[in-house]
Amino acid sequence: MVAISTAGDSTKTSKMEIVVDGRTRLSEGCTDKDSQMGTCFGNVLSIPFGSEKVKELIEKPLSWVAEEVHDFKKNAVTKEHFLGLIDWVEAHRPEPAVTKIYASGNNEGPAFVVSPGQRFPVSKVNFGWGPPTFGSYHFPWGGSTGYVMRMPSPMTNGDWVVYVHLPVRQVEFIETGVADVFKPLTFDYLFILIWCKHLYNLRLEIFRRTL
Repeated sequence: MVAISTAGDSTKTSKMEIVVDGRTRLSEGCTDKDSQMGTCFGNVLSIPFGSEKVKELIEKPLSWVAEEVHDFKKNAVTKEHFLGLIDWVEAHRPEPAVTKIYASGNNEGPAFVVSPGQRFPVSKVNFGWGPPTFGSYHFPWGGSTGYVMRMPSPMTNGDWVVYVHLPVRQVEFIETGVADVFKPLTFDYLFILIWCKHLYNLRLEIFRRTL
């Protein structure tokens, strides 16, 4: 979709990075995975990078695009990769490092990072006033590189909530070109979430009183 929105200049290159969780990979082979990474604070991430000409992305079938993404990602989803990444970070301390796509931006064509949020336990976060009905850890990070983050819908009906931080032209194309797939996150949708949570808590309270 991002490539098609840039079809006016098919000589440009579209770039994408995918955030890979390293906690699960570093815990491979461990009998107690929770305790293995329990002492680690913060993210353990790798962000593999891929790029293709916009013209190819438009003309080739979606299956070809999926294979290209799988190809540049496959080396970053192993335990060995993250062990090597730890060594690399230690060897370059305290020099700061940024991802390749963030440094280059979208000067040569569309560029964005895809971050998975399906396992982020939003419903388990509680600061003392109850778990949230809805939440996200997406934030605009200041550069020209786009950011796409998907999370499961609090409706628990199989839907995704997709957060998109992209140039206006690309967002407009997504909203109009694939309106049958992506629906705007409206107040009505959030209102339904609030009432679903309220009814669930009410039923839970009634159940407790009957015991």
